[in-house]
Amino acid sequence: MRLRAVELLVADVPKAAEFLERVWGLSDAGSRGRTRYFRATADHPYVLSLTEAQAPAVEAITFAGSASEISRISGQKIEQFDSPGGGSGTIVEGPEGQRYRFVTDSKAEAKPEEGNRPMQLSHVVLNTRDWEACERFAVEKLGFRVSDRTRMMRFLRCNRTHHAVAYVNSDISSLNHIAFEMRDLDAVMNGIGRLREAGYACTWGPGRHGPGNNVFGYFVAPFGPVVEYTAEIEEVGDDYRVGGPEDWKWPPGRTDHWGISTRDNTRMHAAERSVPWS
Repeated sequence: MRLRAVELLVADVPKAAEFLERVWGLSDAGSRGRTRYFRATADHPYVLSLTEAQAPAVEAITFAGSASEISRISGQKIEQFDSPGGGSGTIVEGPEGQRYRFVTDSKAEAKPEEGNRPMQLSHVVLNTRDWEACERFAVEKLGFRVSDRTRMMRFLRCNRTHHAVAYVNSDISSLNHIAFEMRDLDAVMNGIGRLREAGYACTWGPGRHGPGNNVFGYFVAPFGPVVEYTAEIEEVGDDYRVGGPEDWKWPPGRTDHWGISTRDNTRMHAAERSVPWS
């Protein structure tokens, strides 16, 4: 199983598409009606879909897997999806109205890794009103495994990557951020530089996280959500010890391993609350 895409509703698709293609580093993957699709350089047919709507919202998070993996998901009826890569699958609704789509995996031809552009999605982080219920749902219904728990977050994986989804303890159910995987640390830093040259300030980073050990740079996209460049996320096996809050404490004033990053909490917090579930 692997994370494939995030499906979003946005108020201005052309404006969002201009940012994604001209600045962020994705490329066009076609359209279906009011929905446009965008892909990265790896073999996913697309990693992000944008559908025109009156207000921003999350429509679904899509995972891809084998037919046998899909059949083990406790969902509803099997249906065909009309999106790049096609595939059959199911939609499972989470405890706070989240929608997880599971589709049979299909692969596109990978693009050259040029220009320090995103390769694929790394993970999606969600704000939740009841993170314990969301964690329990992901483990019992989706078959995910817990990697780490901190004072504010729960990290879960669907393969060897440390986390594909994480839940934040919040007073709202919304999209916290979408993380796009880059080739390495240099690609993350070059991406941060590209965004800065285009007039987009890094709202948190560069830095290196605790859980997952990945490097990061966060931005607020002009169409609403927080988006992240990340790389070097840890791979874990079945013997990985689940960490707890006591394992992930920082000294006062520090928010990551390096201790050099600054965080624009005002902009980050507003953006993290701006994209609810549809």
